[in-house]
Amino acid sequence: QVQLVESGGGLVQAGASLRLSCAASGRTFSIYAMGWFRQAPGKEREFVAGIRWNSDVTYYSDSAKGRFTISRDNAKNTVYLQMNSLKPEDTAIYYCAADLSWGSIRWSEVYEYDYWGQGTQVTVSS
Repeated sequence: QVQLVESGGGLVQAGASLRLSCAASGRTFSIYAMGWFRQAPGKEREFVAGIRWNSDVTYYSDSAKGRFTISRDNAKNTVYLQMNSLKPEDTAIYYCAADLSWGSIRWSEVYEYDYWGQGTQVTVSS
């Protein structure tokens, strides 16, 4: 099993930055890729960004491109999401997820991911 714990959320004003962290533990050697998703009240969970665990391959949603950056520190088993120029519409609970199925990945599909964290709240005020 893999355990994921997110941190770094908070309340910020529009235009500010936040860095989310996702610490992985357990069978981290079996992770193929990690993803960040978010879910706003009344909306479906949506993909934000993803990164391969053992390479520099990354993938972003259109809403994240140019403002968000995903990165990882394998020594710390941690994935980060740097969020800049935050907007009120970025307000959501942010989740990290781990995919253990080696091979191709449909980054934006919730069902691709095997383990999920508990989420961290990000609130952006206007």
